[in-house]
Parts: sequence; structure tokens; C-alpha cells
Amino acid sequence: MTTLRLLSASGELSDAALNDSGGYRRPTSPLRSRVAYAAAHVVPKAHADNTPGQPADIDWDATLAFRRNVYSWGLGVADAMDTAQRNMGLDAAATRELIARSAEVAREEGGSVVVGVNTDHVAETHISLEQVIDAYVSQLEFTEEQGAGPVLMASRHLARVATSADDYRRVYRAVLSRATGPVVLHWLGTAFDPELEGYFGSTEWQAASEVLLDIVQDDPSKIAGVKMSLLNAESEISVRSRLPQGVRMFTGDDFNYVGLIDESDSGHSDALLGAFAAITPVASAAIQALDAGDRDAYRRILGPTEELSRQVFAAPTFYYKTGVAFLSWLNGHQPAFQMVGGLHSARSLPHLSRIVELANASLALENPGLARERWHGMLKLNGIAA
Repeated sequence: MTTLRLLSASGELSDAALNDSGGYRRPTSPLRSRVAYAAAHVVPKAHADNTPGQPADIDWDATLAFRRNVYSWGLGVADAMDTAQRNMGLDAAATRELIARSAEVAREEGGSVVVGVNTDHVAETHISLEQVIDAYVSQLEFTEEQGAGPVLMASRHLARVATSADDYRRVYRAVLSRATGPVVLHWLGTAFDPELEGYFGSTEWQAASEVLLDIVQDDPSKIAGVKMSLLNAESEISVRSRLPQGVRMFTGDDFNYVGLIDESDSGHSDALLGAFAAITPVASAAIQALDAGDRDAYRRILGPTEELSRQVFAAPTFYYKTGVAFLSWLNGHQPAFQMVGGLHSARSLPHLSRIVELANASLALENPGLARERWHGMLKLNGIAA
């Protein structure tokens, strides 16, 4: 029996049987029952200066090949989002190049791509509301020029300068008036970015959601959907039930996505998830099961991945990108476990060991033999017998 060596938080070693891969098959036709995007990460050059504060030096071959792989499984790509280390190492120049290159790959592959629109190219920490609007519009126009769908991300600049809910209404309405097509609104919670405390004018989700819904209902034709990333299923279901017809709810809840995507009395969410970048074949197989009308198979396939996702997105949640890149490396999608800004060091070996254990259990290791070889090599490099 082939085994995986595992490492506990107390330093104890154990072994688990290495499972076969899920043997999932790529779809032969477009996925129908849900719209699903995987929020993709970036791969730096292994020899680059991947240390904190240095500009991103991207391995474009590996980064774009990852996106082609996502398309091959029938999912769309959400790019230049927080998973791609926006505000955590991906500088403005690299962000623009990523958007342009990713949009080109989407056209080549016939895939759907949406990308983040933010204000993070502005170096100043504090700017006026008018400057926030101008910064958003600058990125919005560039995104539309590339032919990608815009995702209006939460802005740290806006969170700093806004003094009321009306400030959020003013900024979003001004930016949306400049959009030439529908956009997705992204509500990112403080677990992902503590600097967004009080976004939409309140620290209470119930009050903040009223502001978000006001913005949506002001002109629903401008809104393709809402992506909620609060890690709170109750808040998502509440907002989802009040969205105008034709406006989708894209779950960004990496803790509770299995139930939120499934059909229920309250409807269902579509998906725009960092977790789906880590488990793309499994996510595709689950949605294919929904396409076939087999909800039991959907739950059986996707259900076990939620514990894995909870580990990847464990507090401090904003370091989840490390787990996404780690699984990408284990699954052979990048040559080295390296990240922009040195973020590959943001999780401990026992934390990564638990990811290995849960990925193995949920059949999320695409090539188990390769994953074992790479993981055991990493343990040995750190002085741990494997």
C-alpha cells in the first residue's frame, strides 16, 4: 500500500493510504446548470526575487496554462481578483498585464473571463471620493477595452474615505453609469481583508446589505450579479432572495458553497470561488452531475471538498492563496512552490500537511503519485523523514 506521510501540529508523524485520483472526465459540452468561475492565482518565476515588497515577476507560461486548464474543465476564469494577490503582492503593472493576457487566452479558448476592477493602482493611501470614482473608472475602461467582464471589487480607498452609506451609493452609481455593459459587484468580508471594515456603511451585514441592494435596484440592467464573500451563508441567502430577476448571486463563500450552489427552496447560487481553482476537476464533475439531474452525485462528489476548503481558508483567511498555490504545485500546474511576495511562507508545514490529507481524502489530487513525491520531498527538505 502506498502511503502519505503526515505531520501534526505537535510534530508527530503518521501515514495515510494514498487514494487514486477521482478519474473525472472533462465535459464534452458547456456546463448548463450553473455558471461557475474559478478565481485563479498567479505563478511567479521560480528564480525571481519572490520576497516581500518586490514587484511581481510572473511566469506567464505557467500562469496562463493554469487558466487554459480551467477552461478545459468547462469553468470560467475570474482573474486579477484577491486570489491573484491583489493588494498582497501583485503590483499595478503586473495586474494590467495579467488582465490583458488572460482576456486574450479566454478568446483563444472560447472561455468566459471576468476580472477585478479596483482602485489599487493609486499609490496614495487617502484620496477623495471623486478620485476613488476616477480610479475605478480608469480600471473599468481598461478592462472593457480588453473584452473582459468587470468585477467591481471592494476598494480600500473607498473604505478609508467614506463617512456614510450615501458615500458608497454615490461612488457605485457614478462608476456604474460609466460601464458599457453589466458588471459583477463584489462584497469582500473582513476575514479576507480587515481594511474593509464597515464596507457599504456598516459593520452589520443586515444594514450593509440594504445599501448593496439599493445600488443593485437603482439600475439592475447594469448588474450581471453579486459576488458575496462574507463566509456567512445566512447573509448570502438573504441577499440572494431579494435580487432582481436576471441578477445572479455568485457565491464567494469558501466555507459553505456546497449547499449554496445546490438547489433549495430559496433558490441557488452560481459560483465565483477561489476554492474552485484548487479543485477544478472535482468542481466540474459536480456541476456535470447537476447537469445530469443527479443531486446525490453532486453532493457525493463536491461534499468532501468543503472540509479541504475550510482548511485552505482557515484564519487568517487572507493567507488562503498559499493553499491554492500549494495545491497547484502538488497537482503539477507549476514547477515550484513559489509565490509573489514570498507568500509561500505564510502557512506552516502542519497546516500544509492537513491540506494534503484532506485533498487526498476528497480525491482532489489530480496525480496522486506526483503529489506524494513533491510533498515528501518538501518534508525531507525541512528535515522530516518521509
